[in-house]
Amino acid sequence: MAEPGNSASGGEPRSPWLRTGFVAAAAFVGFVAVTGAAVTFGSDGSDTGGSNAADAATAPGARAAGPPPSAPREPAASGASGGGDASCPEAADQPQDVPASAPKGVTWTLYGSVALPVSKTAGPAVAGQSIARCYARTPVGALLASSQISVRYLAAEDWLEVARTQTVGAGRDAYIADRTKAERTAPPDGEGGAYGQIAGFKFVTYSETAAVIQTVWRFPDGRMQAATTTVLWQDGDWRLEYPADPAAPTPVDSLAGYTDWGGV
Repeated sequence: MAEPGNSASGGEPRSPWLRTGFVAAAAFVGFVAVTGAAVTFGSDGSDTGGSNAADAATAPGARAAGPPPSAPREPAASGASGGGDASCPEAADQPQDVPASAPKGVTWTLYGSVALPVSKTAGPAVAGQSIARCYARTPVGALLASSQISVRYLAAEDWLEVARTQTVGAGRDAYIADRTKAERTAPPDGEGGAYGQIAGFKFVTYSETAAVIQTVWRFPDGRMQAATTTVLWQDGDWRLEYPADPAAPTPVDSLAGYTDWGGV
């Protein structure tokens, strides 16, 4: 049954990245198109109200609003810094068919206010405060990488390291430049916003070198958006592709056609 209010009208799910002064308008549009998620934290680390996504075209840039230092609850692997340079341990998860139901063995941990998936066999095998890396070269590994990196390159305390080491593509450098400039030149406004949670997924395509995945994000008011992300297998791990011209997320009325999946 369709949920009320999930239409493509002017009442899109409120996006907090504008009110929290997250990024310049251009970078925000890229974020919405690449992930469709909205994750935010107030000055005390709590999630609060937001602003309309339609304001993206004119919204000024300002400071980043990542999770507080104590927010990431998944510990780093023993002897690992969580950085993106060291080699990864061999994953226990083995090649398999694209999942038609919620993957088994997945637990959910809070990164700030957002529940992110973790698997002992599919990754991330190494997790630090900003970076979570080392995913299995399997469909489940690609799904977990897409979910984790999509949030972390926006919300991590060291978002720049995440963007540089875990994202690739023609739009990455522009995103880094726009956000860096916005944080350097615009004052914080101290306002919070809404947050989105993973609600479902659907694989569009999968191979050992690339996976295209649609993720549905549910917002506090019940509205949902489906966003398409691509992860590429490069240098021994999955990387999130940030295209030069990302496709915008689309409102959805239900999880029909998607696999129901989420931590909250």
